[in-house]
This record gives sequence, structure tokens and C-alpha cells, in this order.
Amino acid sequence: MDTYEDLGTANGHPWFGRHRLRPAAPADTIRQLLRHELRDTGWPYQRLLPAAPMAIPRASYAEIFRASAALVELLRRTALETGASTAERLAAYGMPATENRLWMRDPFVEERYADCVVRPDLVIGPDGPRFLEFNVSGALGGVVETQSRLAVWRRLHADEDGRTPFRSPSPFAVRAEMFRSLSTELALAPRVAVVGSARVTGVERRYFEMEADYCNAHGLTARFFEPEELHQAWDCAPRLRHPVGLRNFTIPDWLEAGLDTAPVQDALDNGCLLVGTQTSTFLHSKLTMGLLSEGRPWMTGAERDLVETYLPWTRVLSERKTDREGRRVDLLPFVLGNRHRLVLKAGLGESGKQVVIGREVDQAGWESAVGDAVGDAVGAGSVVQDFVEPQTCRVALIADGSDEPHDAEVAPVLGPLVFGGRPAGMFCRFYGDGTAGIVSVRAGTSSSDNVMVVI
Repeated sequence: MDTYEDLGTANGHPWFGRHRLRPAAPADTIRQLLRHELRDTGWPYQRLLPAAPMAIPRASYAEIFRASAALVELLRRTALETGASTAERLAAYGMPATENRLWMRDPFVEERYADCVVRPDLVIGPDGPRFLEFNVSGALGGVVETQSRLAVWRRLHADEDGRTPFRSPSPFAVRAEMFRSLSTELALAPRVAVVGSARVTGVERRYFEMEADYCNAHGLTARFFEPEELHQAWDCAPRLRHPVGLRNFTIPDWLEAGLDTAPVQDALDNGCLLVGTQTSTFLHSKLTMGLLSEGRPWMTGAERDLVETYLPWTRVLSERKTDREGRRVDLLPFVLGNRHRLVLKAGLGESGKQVVIGREVDQAGWESAVGDAVGDAVGAGSVVQDFVEPQTCRVALIADGSDEPHDAEVAPVLGPLVFGGRPAGMFCRFYGDGTAGIVSVRAGTSSSDNVMVVI
């Protein structure tokens, strides 16, 4: 059987290419392997599973990571220029008081390692890739999932010499190399602390242990620490310390679970570097994307063109004038009168929360949401963004109870993983029934995820 299938123009938008990989095993084998690999991690049960990795051309894959790296650097510069100090940035962003914690004692180290772990979210619009937001945090979703999906696809598609008909970086391998580089740069022992908690809703202990186990099997010493155990990373003999690590949690998640962040602050105060640092919250805020979209005085012409090409028009919401398609407009009246073209997003939010798609609500609902956002004096503000119509590609899916894959047109949200500035694989998620919009694998019976690979 041929490894590749040429779908031609039936594969949807040209960016996705013409070819896809054929399933390499019976449906039930694929189903069992995919579920086994992510067992006991907290990943939700999915009624629809992919039959093969999603494949795209080399040029498309390279474009995503080239644009991601360039945009993250611009995002970083934009965030840091909002204030000369952490205190000034907190005020400029109107950050909630809950985010004013877990800072490194050395401001330079705090700022330098804010963007070590990044996953933008983008869709393929009518004119190509459009970046909708940037997730900058050590607690990214999609890392363990991408590693697990790739393990299955490599097992099924490899020949007797271990060669596969596709290419993709391993997220765990790239992140391990990032920690080696950090340890070398800081003259620290390459001993890694994975900091998180299985008491947070939706995640189990094995999720974190998989990350630590990979490091231990590939030349790094690593351990998963619950918060009450974290003192063991620094309050011990020097040779036993874990001076670098992954901050695999968010402050809101821990506060919701009733977990104390003080042990993390103690570790930071005693020399542990946990990435991404708290400064990543400024990069993560959608307000930063709004500032970048509007343009900064220091940007070159090439940088402005890059932003215009890959970012949808995004503005920090307030009563003011701004540029729109070459003219000056009053932002608030424009927003109120153009809900079908726009999306309203809170500055901080995850998994599609605090997002209102204008075309999915009536005018009264839109005006109410906009009014609430403008009047919200706390909570890091909001942005409005052009709605991007996601384009589709054709994939083979395996449904529960089915012995054969079936084809579906899906509108994937792509999540390129970038660790230490290096490509680390591409997570993607979609609804198997073709639904577009806010895609969360924890919301809906037709939600699914996969990886994108290069052929």
C-alpha cells in the first residue's frame, strides 16, 4: 500500500498541501495505542481519534516556526518596554493582585528567561497563517500530548531501520536540550525540577512524571515536585539540588485548587530558576498582542510588514482613536457597529474562556460584553480582534465503534511548540464534525487533537 495519498485540491486550503499519510494499522490498533499512550494523565476521553498524523509540506511547516520565533521576539520587546520595572509593568497592564508574586530576585534573570516556553495559537485563514494569541508559560497544554501522539505514529509508521515517512521534533527532546543550555549558561548542575500538582483539576501525577522520566532516561537528572516537596530541590546538599526547572502550573489553577505558592517563592529566593518566569505573564497577555498589532515606534518597516502579514488586526479596547484600514476611527463606536467582523478577548484567559465571537451573539449581547469590558477597572483589560475564518483540510478519523476510518473536513487550530527559541513539534486540535471557532479538547464530544508533521 502507498504511504501517501494525493488528495489534490480536495485537501482544502493550498497551505495544507496535497498529500496525507495513510493509516498504518487497523482502526482498533490505532485507537488502543493512542489511548494507552495518554493513559492516567488526565487527558479527556475522545470519541473521535486521528487515524494518522496530519502532514503538511516543508515550506508550510518552516513558515510557522520562522514567523513564531520572530513574533515572539517582537512580543517580548513590546511587553518589556511597557515599564522600566516589574512594578511599572504591573500598573501598565492593570494586572490582578494575584499575579504579583513568584518573581526572581535578579530582575535580569527574571526578564531574560520569560519566553523559554511558548505555544502560539493560529489558524489558516483565507490568506494563510494568522496568529490569534500567544501562550507564554511553562504550563502549556499540548506538550505531553504531542510527545505521546508522536510516539504512536513513529511506532506504527517506522520501517525496520526506524525511519519514518515524516519528520517532527520531539517536544521532550528539545526541552531537555533547553535545560542543558540553561544549565551551561548559568553554570548550574543539569538537574531539573518539574513543578506542578496532581491536585489541579484535569491532570494526574503521571502527566508530570512522564516529563521527568524522559529527562532521566536521556542524560538529565529530573524529579517531579508537588509544592510541599519543593524545599527538597534547594534545602539539601549542593550535589542534590535541582537549580533549574519547569514551572508547570498557573497561579489561577493553584489558587482554585487551594494550593499555596509560597514554597515556589522560597525556591526562587534560594536560587532555583523555574521557566517561564513570572514575566511571561506580560507576554502571555493579549494586551501585548494588541500593542504589537498597533505598531511600536522602534519597529522597522520589515517588522511592521511581518506583523501585518501574520497578526489579525488587534486593538486594546478603550475609548480612543486608532488606525483601521488606512484611516482613523473612533475605536468604541467602530467595535459596537461591527460585531460580525470582531472577537472580544480578555487580556488574561485560557481555553477560550473570556472570549466573545461577535457573529455568535446578538447585538444586545455584544454591546453588553463590550460595555463590561470597557468598564472593567480590574483584570488586565481586553482586546478586540478581527475574526479570521478558519480554512479546512481533510483528515481521516476513527470513531468509537467503527472498524474503518472516515474522512472529515476540519478547521484545525495549530499550536507550534517553541522551547528556547527552537521548534519542538506542532500540536493541533479540531472538532471532528467540522465546527470552527474556539476549539478546546475539553469541550464537546467531537473535539480531538493530533500533531502536524512534515512530509
